[in-house]
Amino acid sequence: MTEQLILIDRPKPQTTILTLNRPEKRNALNLPLMEQLCLRLEELSKSEACRAVILRGAGPVFCSGLDLKEGLDTTLAERSGEMVARTFRTLSESPKVIIAAAHGAAIAGGGGLLLACDLVVAGDDLLVGFPEVRRGLVAGLVMAYLRRRVREIEANELLLGGELVDAPRAREMGLVNRIVSSDRLMAEAHRLAAAVSEGAPQALRTTKEFLRSLWPHSLEADLEQALGIHGRVRLGEEAQEGMRSFLEKRKPSWR
Repeated sequence: MTEQLILIDRPKPQTTILTLNRPEKRNALNLPLMEQLCLRLEELSKSEACRAVILRGAGPVFCSGLDLKEGLDTTLAERSGEMVARTFRTLSESPKVIIAAAHGAAIAGGGGLLLACDLVVAGDDLLVGFPEVRRGLVAGLVMAYLRRRVREIEANELLLGGELVDAPRAREMGLVNRIVSSDRLMAEAHRLAAAVSEGAPQALRTTKEFLRSLWPHSLEADLEQALGIHGRVRLGEEAQEGMRSFLEKRKPSWR
């Protein structure tokens, strides 16, 4: 039986909850999880009743980013990069309004999931960051979304410094819409979903499409460029050392 890595719940006809279900791995993004997430989102895109999708993570964190054990497998690098890009695009281009309910941490690719959602409700314990450079990686796919959310000086802070920021700083930067206590996280996400559900289905879809058309560059072109950078860097010596040192819980030895 295929492991159920995405849990699905429909508390109301207009609202669907998707839960990343790898709590023992801090919901790290591996190929099976991303494939299941895309499948669920694509199924929901055809639903006439659903207006809003709430995306959350099981366990102590929302998502810790790419599964680095899988990341060390060079034979999977190209497929993995393409799957990350597909996951981000499936979220951002969904005709449904996607609301992230994020707690604990959203790091690297996990932060990318937040950026690909339409709205983000953060628990007051949330930490967000993009420490890819500390792993010898480049957050190319994340940048395609981050550059649409924050000012250049803030992107520099997040991508070059690699430090995690807390929920208030994340809101200042424009990474999250609102912050609530962790015990109210899902209640606030449901409140937003109910507000979205007051909108007409075609009006919501058209509004999302028009907002995307106003971006100065097409997302497709940015992601295509990012995939080339992602693939080249991920197969390099720095990336292999960075991922290996992280898994071995030691400082990387940069040449």
